[in-house]
Amino acid sequence: MSIMDKLKKNSKLENTAILSESKYFQDVDMVPTDIPMLNVALSGDIDGGLTPGLTMLAGPSKHFKTSFALVLARSYLNKYPESVLLFYDSEFGSPQSYFEQYGVDTNRVLHTPIKNVEDLKFDIISQLEGLERNDKVIIIIDSIGNLASKKELEDAMNEKSVADMSRAKALKGLGRMITPYLKELNIPIVAVNHTYKEIGLFPKDVVGGGTGLYYSSDNIYIVGRQQEKKGTEIEGYNFVLKVEKSRYVKEQSKIPISVTWDGGIAPYSGLLDVGLAGGYICSPSSGWYSVVDRTGGDVVHPKVRKSETMEESFWLPIFENTDFRDFVKQKFRIGGSNADQTDNENGA
Repeated sequence: MSIMDKLKKNSKLENTAILSESKYFQDVDMVPTDIPMLNVALSGDIDGGLTPGLTMLAGPSKHFKTSFALVLARSYLNKYPESVLLFYDSEFGSPQSYFEQYGVDTNRVLHTPIKNVEDLKFDIISQLEGLERNDKVIIIIDSIGNLASKKELEDAMNEKSVADMSRAKALKGLGRMITPYLKELNIPIVAVNHTYKEIGLFPKDVVGGGTGLYYSSDNIYIVGRQQEKKGTEIEGYNFVLKVEKSRYVKEQSKIPISVTWDGGIAPYSGLLDVGLAGGYICSPSSGWYSVVDRTGGDVVHPKVRKSETMEESFWLPIFENTDFRDFVKQKFRIGGSNADQTDNENGA
């Protein structure tokens, strides 16, 4: 008997396996969205997507965080027709019509109101404990940063004005407890959070909830935005997902995604900046764009306005006839093309 066989035999844990054969690395779920640059933010790959684990979307109020979370939920529900969205709600700011607006079937949503961290902790552990690996569930927590602790609420009811030290501990404990379940069950959790400005000479955005949630998260994105104007009229917002922490994407990467009042999320937004940076697209004159033949440097496509670069017909030839996908991986993904080769070898 080899040493490896001896160690496997002596282990008291049923899921002990040789790393190259472990289900936790060989059978990793990835759920693509219909927004290429959102896939890039999640996995560093145009064809990638949401992976199991804790993903946090943080930012100021009215920064589309819940909307992005529902886009991820819709993608998951579409990929798995039998799947369910477990929605923990502490803000009650998302009516049924909001779910429907993003294509989420409300008959497949289990809505669970929560008042404090302890409510969330006890219920989510109970739910995770009752699931098996093949159960298809996506969990959204909206939001986690604003949750009070049970002690904080009790102090308020008793008119006590004292500092609450239990909240940070409760949130840290929550992250510590759910992390093993998510990889074991192959389940994604998307947590909406808030940010605040750190006081100092160079203030920066800090994710709420303390260090415990930060350490437990697999991916953290800080959402920023700028107004999209036509003259003085606001037509929508240009959002930027800054990668604060990721297992797949280079930290501090900035992923642009545009949203308009009329059309919602522009699926192919953000790609133009990457195409220009890689030399796949050029701007022959202000406000006009053309596809470039990278072998000879010639313009091979009639010039178009920016709005037309948001359309599928503009990007499909680039996806199919160039190495643009590889360029994106090289630019954003940890390990670049080497990571892709490893994924192919592992069947991820």
